[in-house]
Amino acid sequence: MGRPAEKQRHATYADLEAVPPNKVAELVRGTLHVFPRPAPRHANAASSLGADLHGAFQRGRGGPGGWWILDEPELHFPDPDAPGEIDALVPDLAGWRRERMPELPETAYFALAPDWICEVLSASTEDVDRDEKMPVYAREGVRRAWLVDPIARTLEVYVLDAAHRWEPAVVHREAARVRAAPFDAIELDLSALWAK
Repeated sequence: MGRPAEKQRHATYADLEAVPPNKVAELVRGTLHVFPRPAPRHANAASSLGADLHGAFQRGRGGPGGWWILDEPELHFPDPDAPGEIDALVPDLAGWRRERMPELPETAYFALAPDWICEVLSASTEDVDRDEKMPVYAREGVRRAWLVDPIARTLEVYVLDAAHRWEPAVVHREAARVRAAPFDAIELDLSALWAK
């Protein structure tokens, strides 16, 4: 008879804090995920999109303003499987309507779920982003999510339904010029996201 399978230990925030600073670490449903810093195409896509949205929606330049648009904020949500523990997620970009969050918190993290998140997919993060983080965002009531793939050159736009499930994505490709909610007040040129 073989040995019984060992139960994986539930990771804690202390495990996350022990990760070297040159890595990106997230804690999802008791599992610690450690990734390298984003590759150049990933960083370019996130930076380009963030610049377009920040100007129009945070600063109100060429757009309506009314948002906080932030790069890599650390989000803390209670872990439903481990009372007293948290899920600590770091989306590439996140946005909060100022009517929900008039001022930035004093903490090093955000306990209020964003209104919108964006994950930039890479070979090392795609499975975690899709299969583990998207369900947490839905559970926490994030209304809209975008998945950007700088290799496939796609933007997937998701909307959360009343039952806290993601509706099928609307997919935009290549050099499309799109108006995607919740930022449909401006047109985005997707070609700016793809490194040459």
